[in-house]
Amino acid sequence: MSTEVQIHERLPLTQAIPLGLQHVFAMFGATVLVPFLTGLSPSVALLSSGIGTIIFLLLTKSRVPAYLGSSFAYIAALTTFVQTNNNHSGAMGGVLAVGVVYIILYLLMAVFGTNWIHKIVPPIVAGPVVAIIGLSLTPVAISMASGNWPIAAFTLAVAALLSVYAKGFLKIIPILIAIIAGYIVATVMGIVDLKAFYASFDQLFVFPVVLGSGFQLPSLDKVAILVMAPLALVTIIEDLGHMIVLGNITHSDPIKNPGFHRVLLGNGLATVVASFLGGPPVTTYGENIGVLAVTKVYSTFNIWVAAILAIIFSMINPLQAAIMSIPTAVMGGVTILLFGMIGTTGLRTLIEAKVDFSDTKNLIIASVIFALGIGLPEHGVAWATIIGITLNLVLKGQPEPVKTLSVEKQNNNKKK
Repeated sequence: MSTEVQIHERLPLTQAIPLGLQHVFAMFGATVLVPFLTGLSPSVALLSSGIGTIIFLLLTKSRVPAYLGSSFAYIAALTTFVQTNNNHSGAMGGVLAVGVVYIILYLLMAVFGTNWIHKIVPPIVAGPVVAIIGLSLTPVAISMASGNWPIAAFTLAVAALLSVYAKGFLKIIPILIAIIAGYIVATVMGIVDLKAFYASFDQLFVFPVVLGSGFQLPSLDKVAILVMAPLALVTIIEDLGHMIVLGNITHSDPIKNPGFHRVLLGNGLATVVASFLGGPPVTTYGENIGVLAVTKVYSTFNIWVAAILAIIFSMINPLQAAIMSIPTAVMGGVTILLFGMIGTTGLRTLIEAKVDFSDTKNLIIASVIFALGIGLPEHGVAWATIIGITLNLVLKGQPEPVKTLSVEKQNNNKKK
C-alpha cells in the first residue's frame, strides 16, 4: 500500500469500513454534544450529519473529503429558542435561514467566480488561519483529556506509535485502534459506565424524530431568522479555512476544483435538510480533517462509508449507546493529536511558501491572526480571518531592496 491514498482512490470494503468507522468515532462526540446542550435530539443530529454529508459529497462531485457534523456556532441561539422559549419549529426556521444564506452566496460565487479567493487569502493569511483552526480547538481536547490523564496519555501514545511505526493497514487506522485500546483499558479500570448500553437493548431500533414529538415543519419565526442567519457568515469563513487546510493536506485545491461555491451549496442544502429533520446546522469538521492528516488516506469513498454508518447508527440504539459510553478522556487523547496536526499543517504552509518574516507586513498579519484566533473566546477563527484578510489588502509590504555595488567593487571599477 502506498504511503498516501488519494481523493479519487477507492479501497476495498474490508478496509473502507474500518476507515469510515474511524471517521464516525472522530465526529461522533461533537455531533451529539450540540443537541445535548441545546435540547435537540442526538439521534436526529446523527441522522442529519449522515444525510448532509452525502448531499455535500454529491454536490462537490466527491472531490472534497469532508464530513459534515453539528455546528457549535449556533449553540446559544438554538438553546434560547428550543429550551428557553420552547419554540422548536421557530428554531428550525432559523436553521433553514442559515442554509438559505449559504445558497445565496453560492449563487453569487457561481456568477462572479471564486478565483478572487486566492488573491485575498495568500499563504501569509492562509497559514496562520489554518494553524489557529487547530490550535484554537486544543483547549477542548485538553479539557476532555483532563478527566483521566493516564487513560488519555495511553490512548495518545497508542495513536502516535501506530502512526509512526505500524506497517500496512494498521498504519492507516491508528485513531480507531487507539480508541478501542483506550476503551479496553478504561473498562478494565472500571471507569466505563455501561448502564445505558445494557438498557438500550430494551428498544433495539428507533426512528429519529424531532424531540420525540414527531415531524414538525420549520416556521418562519422572524426573531429566530434575524438571530441565526447572520451567524452563517461565521461558519462560512470557517469552511473557507477548512478548505485551505484540506488543500494543504491532500495536495489539492478544493477552492478551485470543484470550487468553493459548490462547497457552500453542499453545506447549505445539507443545513436546509437538517432544518426539516429537526437537527442543528451542519458544517465541515476539523476532527475528520485531522484524521486525514494523521492517516494520509484522503479517499472520499471512506467519507461516504462514514455517512452511511452514521445513518445506520442513528437508528440502532445499542450502537449509539456503545459509542456514547467511550470515556471522554479516551477521545481527549486522540483529539490532542488530531487538532495538533491541523495546527502544524498551517505552519507547514508558511514554510513551503517561504514566507519572508523579515517583511514587517507579513510579521504583523501573522501576529494579529494568531493573537485573535487563539485569544478571542467566541468566533476567534472567523474574526482573525476577516482582520487578516483586511490587513493583507491594506498594508504595503517592504519594497524590493535596491541592488547596489559594494564599496570595494565600486573602487575596483574606478581603477579600471
